Amino acid sequence: MHHLLTLEHLDRTAITGLLDRAEGFRRDGAPRDLLLGRTVLTLFFEHSTRTRTSFVLAAKRLGADNVNFDLSHSSTSKGESLLDTLHTLEAMGLDALVVRHNENGMPKYLADHATTNVAVVNAGDGTHAHPTQGLLDALTIRQRRPDLENLRITICGDIRHSRVARSDAQALHALGVNDIRLCAPAAMLPQTLSEFPGCATSEDFDAAIGGSDVVIMLRIQKERMAAAQFPNAADYHARYGLDARRLALAATDCQVLHPGPINRGIEIAAEVADGPQSRILDQVANGVAVRMAVLTDLLTPPA
Repeated sequence: MHHLLTLEHLDRTAITGLLDRAEGFRRDGAPRDLLLGRTVLTLFFEHSTRTRTSFVLAAKRLGADNVNFDLSHSSTSKGESLLDTLHTLEAMGLDALVVRHNENGMPKYLADHATTNVAVVNAGDGTHAHPTQGLLDALTIRQRRPDLENLRITICGDIRHSRVARSDAQALHALGVNDIRLCAPAAMLPQTLSEFPGCATSEDFDAAIGGSDVVIMLRIQKERMAAAQFPNAADYHARYGLDARRLALAATDCQVLHPGPINRGIEIAAEVADGPQSRILDQVANGVAVRMAVLTDLLTPPA
């Protein structure tokens, strides 16, 4: 890879290679000088806790220099265009640019207009894609259930506006998962399944979670929907919240994932988020390892 913008066209071999490398980093650590002399800049136009921090840690643990670009103190506030900002940063000798943006396709736009060999990593763009989240979710599931082709996986929540759901579905389908169920109110289901390969839809959470080996809960994307679309929180939790009663409908060892941030008492109950079947903190830990794997793949020559 030269850039990582989406998982849509990555095959099983490519994804498995990244997951294997990430698993190795989690198990054995990584040489602290693997990316020595490389510079990774994080350019976030949206707030982030997990993704931004894990990219910073990933770069540092590989020995790279990391620069957090502060938009509030940059010349973008004076009217400088995004392309002028890109070319200015490129002139300083960047090796990788990690971008989060609220507009679909902006990381690809920057990659297409880069004038140097800088590698662009999509850290989440609008409702389009979040490839490293898709990879870390797949890794988290695979750690306990490597028999991915046998799994029944339910993704529940605001799927229409979720870049995580898209990348999860693409990664899991490429890895051989044949039963992926998307569950949400009608207004939050995707209008087309073209970005959700191998998926079926349902508005009945009790039915969708039945027998599931993994359930991935999603946050309601209030910032990406009209006010009239936002449901009553109590009603939403009653129909689509994951609590102990509903989790009991799944397989006995069902793994519970959530990309965060969590809205407790809306999409997930505290007893489940903090319960023994929760893998949420494992996802966070795996996020650092996956982002180390991605940066290594992009910034080191093939063996």
